[in-house]
Amino acid sequence: MEDNKTTVTWAPRVRQKHIHRLYELDARGIYDEELLDKVGWGLYARCESFIAAVEAVNGRVRCPGCGQFILHNHAPDEILHCNQCGWEMTWRAYFKTIQHKQLSGAEPVIVLFKEYIDKFTSARTPQEKMLLIDRLIHGFHWNMVYGPTRATGVNLIEGSYHEVVDFLDNLTYGESSTPDTRATWQEWREKINETAKAWGDERLKRAI
Repeated sequence: MEDNKTTVTWAPRVRQKHIHRLYELDARGIYDEELLDKVGWGLYARCESFIAAVEAVNGRVRCPGCGQFILHNHAPDEILHCNQCGWEMTWRAYFKTIQHKQLSGAEPVIVLFKEYIDKFTSARTPQEKMLLIDRLIHGFHWNMVYGPTRATGVNLIEGSYHEVVDFLDNLTYGESSTPDTRATWQEWREKINETAKAWGDERLKRAI
């Protein structure tokens, strides 16, 4: 069988420059609603892709043609076939579209991303949107035993893990920043220091 040519695509991680500008303006008490929507909906799409990719790895692929779910057993040469629109692809080929794209995580991060999707849809004020964005990009993957393990920023923002941590460390805050954003960063930084100590990664440690 030749794989169907319908493209399997995933929403890209959000550009650092857009988030950087958002925080620069926020520190001055300025809400750029167009930029808020650009970043907010970009993160929304990325969260949706992340959830769909994890579901696919767990045995339930969403057809890129019509959205119908296709169940599979993870056999590399298994044919994913959509009874609704006829789309087909081998699981091997489909899985390759997911690999190396920062699209994997366990249930706690899925809960975080779903919560963002639910709340951002109904957010009305610029402040609401800013707070939702801020909390999302400062989230963490969690282990039931060890607690926070890895910052979710790398799943959402362009760059390597260390580049994204450095980027979030250097966002702009000021007296006019949206309330609680600075406190969210401090809590995030404390968790980063905890994980850095656990991993023995001196590059991640910072004074608070």
